[in-house]
Amino acid sequence: MIPNRRLILPYAAPFLAYVLIASSLTELSSELNYALRVVASTGLLIWAWKWYPRLTGPKSVTGSIVAGVGAGVVGLLLWILLLSPFIPKVPNESWSTTAFTIRLLTAGFLVPIFEELLMRGFVLRLALQWDMARKAGTEEPLATVLDEQSVNDVAPGAWSYAAIIISTIAFASGHHIAEWPATVAFSILMSLLWILRKDLLSCIVAHGVTNITLAFYVLYTDSWFLW
Repeated sequence: MIPNRRLILPYAAPFLAYVLIASSLTELSSELNYALRVVASTGLLIWAWKWYPRLTGPKSVTGSIVAGVGAGVVGLLLWILLLSPFIPKVPNESWSTTAFTIRLLTAGFLVPIFEELLMRGFVLRLALQWDMARKAGTEEPLATVLDEQSVNDVAPGAWSYAAIIISTIAFASGHHIAEWPATVAFSILMSLLWILRKDLLSCIVAHGVTNITLAFYVLYTDSWFLW
């Protein structure tokens, strides 16, 4: 068993590298900035993959893909409905074709993997273990689950209200304040997929579908303020 404390870096590194490059290298062109994010996050995912659990669960892969696609469309609707009231609807400069394409591919096929691994794969399950230890009266429950337990041992689909709340707060904290209503709703939707499908695959598929369909919605409706 690899304890949770040693799993923090493998789960968090791809996400942190992506955010760090996005926020610190703003002087670069969008194309180069995204290219660096892709290289760094992909490389770290490959390095850390041996520490991750299986993305599939006890239910059928096909069923999880179908459920993920359906939930992804729901996620798109939630994002548009819950983000639109909180941001100014002013015309923003559209992205170049190259920049749009690389952002689309990154948001659709890379970001969902490392974000769902971190949020539903690590944070939700760590919070669940902490909640269970706390309820059992364990002294210093957080230290106990960090040093003596592994999120990779959590049963697929296991959850608690505290785990959903904590993982949702963590997910929302990585977004702008105006996006919080949408991110809270989306995180709860992903948590429900984890509970119902008992795997990370459905969450990754749903996250990717939402990001891809949002990109095309923004492109064809000229709603760049949503992106």
